Amino acid sequence: MELNPLFNLDAIPARPEPTGLLYGEDVLSVAQFDRDKIDYIFTRANEMREMVKRVGKFDLIPDKVAACIFYEPSTRTSSSFIAAMQRLGGSVIPITSGVSFSSVSKGETLGDTMRVLEQYADVVVLRHPEVGAAKEAASAASVPVINAGDGPGEHPTQALLDLFTIQDELGQIDGLKIAMLGDLRYGRTVHSLTKLLLQYDVQLRYVSPEVLRLPMNLMNRVIDSGRNVRETYSLADVIRDVDVLYVTRVQKERFSDLSQYEQVKNFYEITPEVMEEAKEKMIVMHPLPRVGEIPESLDSDPRAAYFRQAQNGMYVRMALLAGVLGRA
Repeated sequence: MELNPLFNLDAIPARPEPTGLLYGEDVLSVAQFDRDKIDYIFTRANEMREMVKRVGKFDLIPDKVAACIFYEPSTRTSSSFIAAMQRLGGSVIPITSGVSFSSVSKGETLGDTMRVLEQYADVVVLRHPEVGAAKEAASAASVPVINAGDGPGEHPTQALLDLFTIQDELGQIDGLKIAMLGDLRYGRTVHSLTKLLLQYDVQLRYVSPEVLRLPMNLMNRVIDSGRNVRETYSLADVIRDVDVLYVTRVQKERFSDLSQYEQVKNFYEITPEVMEEAKEKMIVMHPLPRVGEIPESLDSDPRAAYFRQAQNGMYVRMALLAGVLGRA
């Protein structure tokens, strides 16, 4: 007796042809993005926001699967990538906790982990504590790899959403004076955003304790670019005339000497009283989580943009996922 096939394969529609500027690309560093690509991503992100507002979820990539593997704790980045994929109609393999109980704890290399995950997923989102891990993963994988943070190295998707937020909130990037405050030594968000901002006509101010200054190689790059730049340890030196105050937490997990962390952990606090000195039209940003540098009493200030910034992360990551998967 001849058995009927479970599926009529001839009746299944073919996948649409991939299109778009980012199709098939890894997203490893902000160095990949010139202003044309940035504008492209921002246009797509705005479209994603409108679609989410209208219908909530739409089936742009229902046939695609993302593997999200996080070797470091994450709430915002992991959840926004997962939400982004699900809003686009795709599926997610979430490996965002308990990585120590996976094959990694058995001695599996990062390359082998990627070679396994590419059998199940069309894109891999990776966070790792070591600088260069995303590049290593991408060299092993045949599917696109998106860097969700590699130690104190880079965090390209955060930098793109930060830049998108500045544009969205203030209507421009060129001509602004932008201050970055807090942990500038280990803050990968600061490092990546600085590199992106060098494509724009901006003035840069870096505010930190001596031990948390911007790495010298990056500061030299800013100086060589010809940008108007200053370093200071005093928030009072910049608060009155900046358009963007980008605040970061002091990252305890990056310190080998915890006594040094104790000395600087509460160095700055952006209180409502401090903000009385700031311009009426400016924004306060933070990649989050905050650990005391911005009190909740500031949240009602219309200049507090950090939760809108977090929301923008989903739209930008939707644009990036759709782009690298060829559904622009």
